[in-house]
Amino acid sequence: MEKYILITSGRGPKECNLAVQLVLERILAEADQYGVKIETVEVEKMDGLPSSIVLKLIGREIGVFRDRWLGTICWICQSPFRPNHRRKNWFVELKDWYPAKSAAKLNLKDVQFKAMRSSGAGGQHVNKVSSAVRATHLPTGLMVQVMDTRSQLQNREIAVLRLEEQLMALERLQKAAAENQRWKEQIAIERGNSKRIFFGSKFKEL
Repeated sequence: MEKYILITSGRGPKECNLAVQLVLERILAEADQYGVKIETVEVEKMDGLPSSIVLKLIGREIGVFRDRWLGTICWICQSPFRPNHRRKNWFVELKDWYPAKSAAKLNLKDVQFKAMRSSGAGGQHVNKVSSAVRATHLPTGLMVQVMDTRSQLQNREIAVLRLEEQLMALERLQKAAAENQRWKEQIAIERGNSKRIFFGSKFKEL
């Protein structure tokens, strides 16, 4: 079983980014207790500190482990960067993360081909021979129709290439949508009802 979580400072100040790093260290330390394996998938940094981290969790006790962390984490500490700063409460949030699915490489078993009669210029021969091909990628519903040549075999090959191009375009759209959603989630951070509270430079839990 595997799940993904996002640790984000919500585009907060440097202190919140330090809190992201401290939360990560604590998560890694606690993971062994629950038999959960942690893999860092992606890290975004600002001024040398992580502003967001995507983690992959693997193990049978993921549910219990996630429940301990998902939500707002409050770190109460005098700023290590701005000693005279009045603010002492720094927040990060942990959320479920759903990575964009990569478009699988085209498997011909997933493609339905249908021969058709070509239309348009080309004379009577074109209309008499079912050389055109309609190819449908069943998992996604993507479809192309090819009548470039008088050879059905060549049209099938062209159809496969065009389906692959469409799958790559679909993957780019999915990644763009996921990145846009991630940006929104990084900005929107709930600062009330903290799930866990840590205190001081040693990041001890209250």
